[in-house]
Amino acid sequence: MASPYPDGDREKVASKLPGALRQELKVRAAELGIDIQDAVTTAVTDWQDHDQPLAQIDTAGADSFSTWLPPGLYESFKATCTARGVSYTQGLAQAVRRWLDTNPAANAQPVARIPERKIVCNQKGGVGKTAVAAGVAQAYAEAGKRVLLVDYDPQGHLSEQLGIEPIAPGQDSLVAHMCAEGKGDLRDLLVTIEGERFGGRLRVLPACFDGFLLDAKIATSRSIRHQETTLERALKPLEDDFDVIVIDCPPSLGIAMDAAIYYGRRRKDERPKKSGVLIPVLAEDSSATAYVMLADQIGSLVEDLELQLDYLGLVVNLYDGRRGYVATSSLDKWQQLGDPPVLAVIGDLKEQREAVRKRRALLDYAPQSDQAKAMRQIAGTAEPRAAS
Repeated sequence: MASPYPDGDREKVASKLPGALRQELKVRAAELGIDIQDAVTTAVTDWQDHDQPLAQIDTAGADSFSTWLPPGLYESFKATCTARGVSYTQGLAQAVRRWLDTNPAANAQPVARIPERKIVCNQKGGVGKTAVAAGVAQAYAEAGKRVLLVDYDPQGHLSEQLGIEPIAPGQDSLVAHMCAEGKGDLRDLLVTIEGERFGGRLRVLPACFDGFLLDAKIATSRSIRHQETTLERALKPLEDDFDVIVIDCPPSLGIAMDAAIYYGRRRKDERPKKSGVLIPVLAEDSSATAYVMLADQIGSLVEDLELQLDYLGLVVNLYDGRRGYVATSSLDKWQQLGDPPVLAVIGDLKEQREAVRKRRALLDYAPQSDQAKAMRQIAGTAEPRAAS
């Protein structure tokens, strides 16, 4: 095939691209009145300059795709792919997807991005909220999503388990922003969790000790209206940067929990079951009592504020059938609820405790463990295949 460009201006390159993405690229280029080659050139150049993690694209069944690029651009692109640990097909798909998102058709109406919001909660302590919140967040990041994991519990167990220093009292923090006292950008407080499986896509907003006073600060503040919206107002500026936001809640039924429940409500135009509450429980009677109390609080808030809130499901954690009738009968009762469904039953196994001792993420420390597989089951993700 002869080049349509003057000698040296372009070189033909061959790669792969999913058929649906290729068709969308073709249509969008026509709508905007530009050549596909120019669109891909801009896409690849911008992708190389963009240093923030991008969501993984499903490239299964990608077909051959040829285009013309400026000399040297494709070699530079391949080097960037290697440095970022992604295949050439994945890199090109991300570049084209990002170009499509940032170059809408002239008559297209902008669509607000809504990250999925998973509120991991139970007013009873010791049920494994932190382990479930962290594990589910890791599963999403492993699957290619950009994930924000919020340590909303002032006890700071999540931060501690991942080797992150909690924020000292009086410093800029999530609590400060919830109380309209924020001094900077919350992005400056985020900590990236290391691990090849996460690709820089998993970030944590650390706990702060001021959270112990959060309910009182919100309740007595004269500048805060609508206490239930405080968490949403604080996190709203970060939402465009993430596909999923996971909140590890404190064992509480106070104002802070109301704000978390409100944040997890189904928003306008959001599909059911994308956001909502995820509730870890134990196979014992006291856990059932705590669940009823939490459900009552959720029901009251939903009714008072006329919200739509989805129960994403239950996670029966630290289960050991050898404990006898109490454990087995309690598990039966959880499973018989039907709605919310039991998403996973996680045994009392060693890998999570070992990962905590080593201050490492579970899916990085023991990706093949039963606990890691359960976290993917809860998130609805599969273990990623090796890049081709």
